[in-house]
Amino acid sequence: MTHQDHQDPYRLGTPQAAPADGDGPGAVSRGDLLRTLLWTVVVLSAVANMALSFAGAAAPLHLASGLVTVLAAGTLVVRALRGRR
Repeated sequence: MTHQDHQDPYRLGTPQAAPADGDGPGAVSRGDLLRTLLWTVVVLSAVANMALSFAGAAAPLHLASGLVTVLAAGTLVVRALRGRR
């Protein structure tokens, strides 16, 4: 490979090829999106459970929001443990 064959990524000029959509270092993967969604569900359901406690709501509402929190948190744990393998 000669010096002229090597393209300097910091050189100003026309790019050789643009990366496809969804590729490249700035792309967000499905796993990242799912993890963000699960953390959002955990936080929102925990806040809802706390608000229901302060409001004196019925027990089934507490159980439902607690169950959602536990399922989302459990899914995060399982994904983290599988990611270690």
